[in-house]
Amino acid sequence: MQLNPSQKQAVTQCSQPTLVLAGAGSGKTGVITKKIAWIIEQELAPASSIVAVTFTNKAAAEMQQRLTKIVGAKICRQLSISTFHRFGLRMLQSQGSELGLKKGFTILDQTDCLNAVQEIIREGNLPHDEKILLGTISQWKNDMVEPAEAMQQAENEYNLAAAQVYARYRALLEACNSVDFDDLIFYPVKLLRESTAVQEKWHQRLQHLLVDEYQDTNASQYELVRLLLGKQGILTAVGDDDQSIYSWRGANPENLGRLKQDFPDLAIVKLEQNYRSSQRILRAANAVIAENPHMFEKQLWSDLGIGDPLRLNACKNSIDEAEWVAADILTQQFRFNTKPGDIAILYRSNFQARPLEQALREKHIPYRISGGQSFFDRAEIKDVMAYLKVMINHDDDTSFLRIINTPKREFGAKTIENLALFAREAGCSLFTACMESGLQQRLPARVTQKLDGFANWMVLMADNANRGDAVAVVRELLEEIEYDSHLESVAATPASFERATQNVEELLLWIERLCNEEPADALEPSANDAREFSDIVAHIALMDILSRQDDSGDEEQNSQVQLMT
Repeated sequence: MQLNPSQKQAVTQCSQPTLVLAGAGSGKTGVITKKIAWIIEQELAPASSIVAVTFTNKAAAEMQQRLTKIVGAKICRQLSISTFHRFGLRMLQSQGSELGLKKGFTILDQTDCLNAVQEIIREGNLPHDEKILLGTISQWKNDMVEPAEAMQQAENEYNLAAAQVYARYRALLEACNSVDFDDLIFYPVKLLRESTAVQEKWHQRLQHLLVDEYQDTNASQYELVRLLLGKQGILTAVGDDDQSIYSWRGANPENLGRLKQDFPDLAIVKLEQNYRSSQRILRAANAVIAENPHMFEKQLWSDLGIGDPLRLNACKNSIDEAEWVAADILTQQFRFNTKPGDIAILYRSNFQARPLEQALREKHIPYRISGGQSFFDRAEIKDVMAYLKVMINHDDDTSFLRIINTPKREFGAKTIENLALFAREAGCSLFTACMESGLQQRLPARVTQKLDGFANWMVLMADNANRGDAVAVVRELLEEIEYDSHLESVAATPASFERATQNVEELLLWIERLCNEEPADALEPSANDAREFSDIVAHIALMDILSRQDDSGDEEQNSQVQLMT
């Protein structure tokens, strides 16, 4: 790409920390990739000492693809380009033992976390909503607040109860050798704070750290960046306080302003030329932005011409509005041959989609609502992933409870309850409890033999997966439990059964590709670690969580109007 003067300044400024204020459509992704290429081409630092982090898989993948074209695949593999949480995962996989995490730890998804908090609420007979409590715990983690601190800071009964749940939730995750999504940043920060050796290792290793969408960082992510950079490390932060939309989940656009405090010699470069929109759109946008409180002044401009006039349509109500939108889409199709996939309808809240859906259906316009069922939300994928998680982490009680009766093994609720009581008293996981001799005093001999047999069989499968062809072992596991027959028995229709088996096959092929491919980055020196079975399962579990935040789209979208908030 041809660089304008501001972009060139942002790319070539490599001797001091730099804040790149990138307005919408100003080519910031190209600037980041060009800057990494410049550092390598000018031999300012080796590729292995460069780390770039962003917020979505899509952005990280786009960055990787662009750099592969510029510097080549071999050099690109030496770089570390990932999301914040993927970066945190790799740190914990290599150094998490210093915090008590054992190899093969499990990443809990949102449903598992809610179930865990719900169980803690039930045990403590607390009249609280698990979603609100989990949100409070998440905010504490984002602010780097430990359970003991949360208790000390509690100003009312709710905060005290929430802090007690937080402490019990932390203990439960530790007992299960598990972490949640927020822990993938919380624990690396904790590790860097508490271990001088770990901090020094990163200070020696890291020469350039580039962070995209800096306005969306929360307190823990900001602290991670600050701790990773030593005196020799150089930060390039790219962001725009006018584009911060994630304050509801902890993002703090004031982090842009804090950079000047932590990095006194910070250089500021403004990217104000927009390559996406006409002058008229930018004038309207600038007029709106001018009303916002913001830390940095900038004025977007474009040389793409004045553009079409803006249209303002006043509607009587939501139904009238939806009918006008649908009619206008048909007009666009007939007059300009516009494809449905080229059209998006944005609204403030999900409830506003209802009249729009009705109007589109009535006019036979194909549409798709963003945020439909995820691949990982399907029951069959959750089942197989639960088996994989227990194979690599026998302490994962949540996954164990999912698989113990999937398919049916005739373990009733009373059996599971007694097993859980025994495990709690013995201070071990449910899986380990299945093989303990003392269990025979709680359950009939026939039941304990079946539990012991199941656990030992899983140990054998895990051992085989670690030693040989992991995919072949997983296929063998699914055959032995007759999982296809189970899917057929629970399927509503033959078509849904076929879709379910195809989904399982897609997951297995994905695991096979991950087993065979080279690592995508060089965050850790040992490439072999990335291909271990436990790391592959952790990688897929993280992709599950990130996929809910990063709608990467599919081919069908090209023929459907997109509806989204």
